This record gives sequence, C-alpha cells and structure tokens, in this order.
Amino acid sequence: MNLRRVLADFSVFRREYLRNKEGFFFALVFPVILILLFGAIFSGNNHSPINVYALNEDNGPLGSSFLNSLNQSGAIKVIIAPSGSVFPDYLLKNSYSQGILIPSNFTYSIHSAGKAVIIMYSNPADTSTQVATGVVNSVAEAFNLKLSNSSNFIAIVQKSVNESSPSYIDFLIPGLIGFTVLTSPMFSMVNLSAEYKKSKFFKQLSLTPLTKGEWLTSKIIWYVIISMISFVLMTATGTLLFGANVRITPLVLPFVIFGSLLFVSLGMLVGTITKSIESAGVIGNIITFPMMFLSGTFFPLSIMPSWLARIAHIFPLYYIIDGLTATMVYDNLRSALIDLAIILVICLILSIAAVMAFKWREE
Repeated sequence: MNLRRVLADFSVFRREYLRNKEGFFFALVFPVILILLFGAIFSGNNHSPINVYALNEDNGPLGSSFLNSLNQSGAIKVIIAPSGSVFPDYLLKNSYSQGILIPSNFTYSIHSAGKAVIIMYSNPADTSTQVATGVVNSVAEAFNLKLSNSSNFIAIVQKSVNESSPSYIDFLIPGLIGFTVLTSPMFSMVNLSAEYKKSKFFKQLSLTPLTKGEWLTSKIIWYVIISMISFVLMTATGTLLFGANVRITPLVLPFVIFGSLLFVSLGMLVGTITKSIESAGVIGNIITFPMMFLSGTFFPLSIMPSWLARIAHIFPLYYIIDGLTATMVYDNLRSALIDLAIILVICLILSIAAVMAFKWREE
C-alpha cells in the first residue's frame, strides 16, 4: 500500500464530496437540524401550560375556587368558556382537546352530600391529555384535603370531546396527506427547475409554442392528481386496516388542490432563483424538513415548547394540516375555512413570485 497514492485519492475524493452540497447537507447539516428539532420538542423544558377550557355552572364559591387552584398549579391555563353554551358542542366546534365542566350543584353537593362530580372532557389522541388529567386529579386531591382532610369529596368523570373518540390514526391521516402535498411537488420542482435551467432546457422550450403558464399548469395538474391518489390510498388504508374514523367532505378538495399549487410554486421559486442544482437541493431541504416536523405532521403542537409552537404558525403546511384535521376529524367548518383563507393568500403570493422569477431564457 502506497500512502502517497492513498492521500492523493483522498484529496480528490474530498474535493469532489465537498462540491456536492446536497450530500454535505445530509451528512453534516441535516443531523444537526434533527437534533435541534427533536431536542427542542422532547427536552421537557419550557413547555407552556396546557390550555383547558372550563364552563363553571356552579352557583356557589367552590367551583371558582377549584378553577383558581388549577390555574395556580402552573401546568394548566384555565380559559373560561362563554356561559350558556352547550359545552361538548363548544369544545368540538372549536377543536379544543381539553375541557372541564363544573355542574350547577357543585358547591351544594359538597356541603349537603359530601360528594360532587366534575366532568372532564379530553381528546384521547392528544398526548397532553394524560398530563392534564394528572394535574386535575392532583388538584382535586389537594382540594379535598384542604376542605376537610378527606379524599372522597370530588370525583372526576372522564368523557371524550368527540363521541366517536378519535384515535391517533385519525389525526395521523390529515398529517400524512399534508406531508404528501408538501414533499412530492416541493422536492421534484426544486430539482426540476434547477436542472432545466442549468441544461438550458427552458431555453429550448421557449422555441416551442408552449407558454410558461401552460408549462406550470401541467405540473400543477399532475401533482394535484398525485396528491388525490395519495389521499385516497392513505384514507383507505387507515380506515380499512386501522379503523380510522375520518370524514370525507368536499372541503378536502380545495386543501389538496391549493396545497399542491402552493408547493409547486414554492419549489419552482427555489429552483429558479438558486445558482446550481446542488444549492437548490440544500435550500429546498432547509425549507422542507423543519416545516415537515414543526407543522403537526407527526407530533401535536401541544407537546412542543410554546416558542416552538408559535414558530409552527409561520409555515404554510401547518394551515393545510390544521384545516384537514378540522374538516376530517372535528367537522369544524369555521376553523377549516379560516385555514383555507390563509392558504389562498400564501398561495397567491408564492404563485406571483414564482411566475415573476421564472424565465425561459437567462439574461
């Protein structure tokens, strides 16, 4: 073995490897992004209090006192629901995962019968449910001891926010649909636009009757079809094999269509403005992977630190997944329409930017 030849080959390979920016990204940068993301999500530090919506129908003082004790725990933030609302419907229509109903006879029952009931509504698929339930039970025990050194006063009755009791698979299906809407057009259009620009294929297309709008429209139609096929496959698989209980409504269609348009435009914009195929791939990955993990695709935002959950709201994928969840799981038309309106605005901005940046011929 000749060490000189080994070092010479090593030097050549090193230069070749470092020229491949996409390989460099996945070897060194991507693992750092993952450890930062998962470390922030699962570190257990700086988690915000869990929002628990409460309706206090108690005519006496003990209902309010119990809710104040929950707030003072620091792990729960009690948000009072509008009086007179049908509480289960209120939680379901607003896609809230946690709720506490204090009945009208709460104080009277404790003083007269020595026992009272609090109804806690929760979403079994939300990972914060166990934490919220544990805190409520602990506060109830402390409240009992404070009353008369007894642990038998308050009973917590568990009920589901949704009568159909959504499971994790119910929430995973909208997340994976959003995942497909993101990755398929985004990765493909980034590489396609950068490669066509480098190979001067766009210049050749400019000599044909095909217009830029027609070229872009054909790509949008293709990825809408791909996304719809993926939607059907994932919904059928989740329903038939895992018993998922999701609603198929007409409102799913605009999320898939405009989601595909949004990421086709974003992918084309990245591929058009970057200087090389490698840099286009790296920038596309930097945009895509944080969006993939921070938009509620695999993990609910409730388990993330508050600052990280706020960052998630800047990603367009968040509104696609949140809107699909609202219409497919909660049947929450109002929330879904708000998400759709936000998607339409983002989609319009990115589409205009992509068309303005896209040129058949380089100057």
